[in-house]
Amino acid sequence: MNRQMHLGALLFSSGHHGAAWKRPGTTIDQVGQIEYFEKLGQLAERGKFDTIFLADGQSIMGGYYGGVSYFLEPITCLTAIAAKTKHIGLVPTVSSTLYDPYNLARLICSLDHVSHGRAGVNIVTSMFDAEAQNHGMEKLPNHADRYGRADEFIQTMIELWDSFPLESIIDDFSNNAWLDRTMIHPINHDGKYFKVRGPLNIPSSPQGRPVLMQSGLSEQGRNLGAKYAEAIYSVAWDLKEAQSYYQDMKNRAHQLSRNRGIPVIMPGLVPYVGSTHEEAVRKQRELDELLPLDESVAQLGAFLNVDVTSWDLDAPVPELPSVAEFAGPKGRFEVIKRIVDTEHPTVRQLFQRLAAGGGHATVVGAPEEIADMMQDWFENGGADGFNLMEPTYPESLTDFVDQVVPVLQKRGIFRTEYSGTTLRDNFGLGAPQKYDFKE
Repeated sequence: MNRQMHLGALLFSSGHHGAAWKRPGTTIDQVGQIEYFEKLGQLAERGKFDTIFLADGQSIMGGYYGGVSYFLEPITCLTAIAAKTKHIGLVPTVSSTLYDPYNLARLICSLDHVSHGRAGVNIVTSMFDAEAQNHGMEKLPNHADRYGRADEFIQTMIELWDSFPLESIIDDFSNNAWLDRTMIHPINHDGKYFKVRGPLNIPSSPQGRPVLMQSGLSEQGRNLGAKYAEAIYSVAWDLKEAQSYYQDMKNRAHQLSRNRGIPVIMPGLVPYVGSTHEEAVRKQRELDELLPLDESVAQLGAFLNVDVTSWDLDAPVPELPSVAEFAGPKGRFEVIKRIVDTEHPTVRQLFQRLAAGGGHATVVGAPEEIADMMQDWFENGGADGFNLMEPTYPESLTDFVDQVVPVLQKRGIFRTEYSGTTLRDNFGLGAPQKYDFKE
């Protein structure tokens, strides 16, 4: 069978564009309603997407994030969506800096049982000190400590998921035994960050283990993804950057003797779809014209970790520090620096480039043009698929499902029907990798 493209839908607010909430016919008044997200999940499933994906934050976010400072907790939201869908994967984002591994292992394993094997989890390390301040800390731990904790967090979670095998449920009524307790074991994890006895008090998941995703771009993030991730939500502004990241991650995973094809690399993609190229350009322009200036400045300042309010909007972006010198979240900064160094935009133009994807690739055009770009990346070592960040919901996702998906299907690079029942099936993953953490 020909290699197939993977598609995810990153559902967020009324759309990823910073002015989506201000557009005529906005859905901003629906983002607190589970029915809204259920319909978006069903729409993505109609398009045969591999998964839907929810970001998360643990503090009130600025208005520049889609015009809304709240959204539903992702595991709760996806559990509700599970009841309204049958095939699509369900991936919440969770912070290893702020969560406890036992609690999270139980929650995600429960989601996998509820959805009959469609759960995954995207592990991140958090970005903002305001999140830490809601969890008894003055600020986030330093970058190295966050990733050290993340590594041990994932290890502990895997140990817990494997501690109560589903096969231990034997229902042996003649011998008055529901469980074969010899198969269930404590993990006795005693590390730098966590001490957990185990076992988990819920059996292992229908797909063996929920799918592990990750989205770090720094050196530590890449090492963590190569070691554990089965799929990666990456950031790349252009094909050259995408190819570099793709090859690097495949090489790192290969050096760790991981199964071929793992991890699945899915860059974020912001598509503006029109029946013609001109219509797509008009859609983008109309949204860009609604961008609130103050919110755009605030967003850029947050990404760069500096005060940009005095910058001349129509002058070139001032020289930025090197990635090594940057003290904030490095992945996003690295992408922004690449945009600035290669395109030399004005400050205003940079606002517009970051308006929907925050540095993720953007494609504007008719359905065939969108499909051409995606196929180019897919066939030339830039991506195994894409995590779509639609400018508006539900309109942009509807346009993609109805107009672009049929083109990809006609070209034979995207499924016409689901071939399995689990998220592992959707991604073409085999059985979960075995780890021996006692070595």
